[in-house]
Amino acid sequence: MSRFVLILSLVLAAVVACDTADKVEVPDLSLIHLNDTYRIDAVEDGTRGGFGRVASIIRQLKSDGREVRITHGGDFLYPSLESQLWDGEQMIEALNFLDDLAPMLVVPGNHEFDPRTPDSLINAVRQSRFDWLADNVVFKTGDAEVDAAFQKNVIMQVGDRRIGVFALTMTEDEGGNSRDYAEIDQKHVAGAEKLISALEEQGVDYIFGLTHLLLEDDRELAKLRKDHPKFLFMLGGHEHEPEFDEGSATSAIIMKGASNARTIWQVDVYFENNDELPRVATRVISIDESIPSDPAYQAIADRWRAKLLELAPFLPSKIGEAAVSLDGREVAIRNGESNLGNFIVDQMRGAFGNPRADLAFVNSGTLRLDDYVAGDITFEDIGRTFGFSSYLRYMTINGGDFRKLLEAGFRGVGPSKGYFPQISGFRVCVDRNRASGSRIVQLLIPGGNGWSAIEPGRDYLLIAPDYIYRGGDGYDFSKARNVSRPGSELQYLVLDAILNAQANGEKVGADIDPDNRRIAFLQTGEAVCFN
Repeated sequence: MSRFVLILSLVLAAVVACDTADKVEVPDLSLIHLNDTYRIDAVEDGTRGGFGRVASIIRQLKSDGREVRITHGGDFLYPSLESQLWDGEQMIEALNFLDDLAPMLVVPGNHEFDPRTPDSLINAVRQSRFDWLADNVVFKTGDAEVDAAFQKNVIMQVGDRRIGVFALTMTEDEGGNSRDYAEIDQKHVAGAEKLISALEEQGVDYIFGLTHLLLEDDRELAKLRKDHPKFLFMLGGHEHEPEFDEGSATSAIIMKGASNARTIWQVDVYFENNDELPRVATRVISIDESIPSDPAYQAIADRWRAKLLELAPFLPSKIGEAAVSLDGREVAIRNGESNLGNFIVDQMRGAFGNPRADLAFVNSGTLRLDDYVAGDITFEDIGRTFGFSSYLRYMTINGGDFRKLLEAGFRGVGPSKGYFPQISGFRVCVDRNRASGSRIVQLLIPGGNGWSAIEPGRDYLLIAPDYIYRGGDGYDFSKARNVSRPGSELQYLVLDAILNAQANGEKVGADIDPDNRRIAFLQTGEAVCFN
């Protein structure tokens, strides 16, 4: 062999070796999952979330040669400031943009059924280019074409692989909406097992679930993997902070992202052996300023923003000033005491004049801002905080019944629950390790000598939102008496308080006082939170 041929052979071998070393393993499928998105733009002063950043991630994955699909775990049409004006039309355009990048599967969440009539849902489905899935819902919208658009027991073809997908939506008993145009089957486990069995009979390679259910319901479904090994994972919604259950041979993996695309999931599926189930790799992605917004998508967001300001040019106008940064992020307001929540609920106790209510609380799901309020407070801050009506009721209830009623605010598993209460006029100590329904350790009210336990047989005046009085978010007010009609809408009480403070040259809000907490959680080794 000549010296030239030898050198050439070594160079070629080195090139091949480098090419092999640098070669990245490409999965058979990459899924991008998001859920509970109410804004077409970013939140937290533009630093977190946003479909524009999600679009950039999808483009990058596709440029790597990946086969990409998108899943959405529901809740996007409502509630939001924009959807009060356009019934979710802006959200459909945003999701259509993503679907044009990679095919999208969507399960409806409970907020897709917020309106009592089906008109907005009909319009949304007709405008959608993405696929709607709903296996446990019978639609009776009056539009046969729209009813048929909700697909059932879907089989997705990716290359030579057939992937089964089932989709389930939560019922009224779990916090959903009861609507004549959408009958929802509440037998989730039995229904899912039938769906999985039907997909297995059709010879799919593997199965995953797309759900908008409570986490505890997802966990029950996940156990079906014990008898159905092709059921690999579930992508869900409804919880507003990231959830992950690792899964096992007897339990499917569970993944949920954070609201407003602040955190999303990437699921990579690899078929390494034709005779075996695929390998699943999961990655949680924090959507922040390190990810640029897709310019083509940003043009859509900017156009809707301009349209909003054309219709309501006063939105950026200052109406007051915050004394400190007020935390309205869902991760704060749905999990513990929030200083924005304190300011809002404090306005409730005087809502019906004298006598002033002893107690007041609001379900944190009423407060939709998912952002901070710092410095100037604007009309837009108020509009985004209250995504739907916030009428109140004034009533009498005894201390024992109130304690039982309030237990509903601390039930269940997992973080970021919309039923979590923001409170005024009392303080509560909660033990998360106890069974649901018996987690309140202390319920104290102020008195002449400090704080004392609420008296079971004594009557108290209570103000609460009409929504939860009527059974929303699982609260039971059946023992309340002398109940007023709905009135005194909370968003206007808050607006009035801010304007009055501004007129008097005062700022609103305060930091949480660590020595005077309203809501506390029992720590290991403690008998009580408050001494």
